[in-house]
Amino acid sequence: MKWSEVIAHKELSNLSFKVELNEWGNIVMSPASNLHGYIQTQLVLELNQQKHSGAVFTECSVETSKGVKVADVVWGSSAFFSENGLDTPYQVAPEVCIEIRSPSNTRNEMQEKKDLYLAKGAEEVWVCDEDGLVVFYNARGEIQHSNQFPEFPTTLVLDFPPA
Repeated sequence: MKWSEVIAHKELSNLSFKVELNEWGNIVMSPASNLHGYIQTQLVLELNQQKHSGAVFTECSVETSKGVKVADVVWGSSAFFSENGLDTPYQVAPEVCIEIRSPSNTRNEMQEKKDLYLAKGAEEVWVCDEDGLVVFYNARGEIQHSNQFPEFPTTLVLDFPPA
């Protein structure tokens, strides 16, 4: 199956699952919890407070060597969007790709996604767990803080319900 077919498929458009394609074109679905959605929103809000240019959005599809992967949150520079617009899926990853690790994700799966986004040109990949701990990576490995967003916290405040 091709990504354009997934997007056009009416039965797949309203699933409560994140849909990706593996390297053979098979659909891979991951359940998304409300906590996952809340963390995704907190990441977007924090990024939007810190960005000076470019754009932040969720559910970004990137064509990789192992199929289409969908980053939970991305930030791309103005230059990235000038060149790539809203192509679907992107053939090059935005500068920052963020994955939220759910209980259904294995450590190997997250490692593979990190490597795939970096191979497609991401400058950084962040992995956030369900406690709000954020780990930052670049092509050399784990880094203490984001180079793109040096003030981004290593732990998100996940107070819910909000005060």
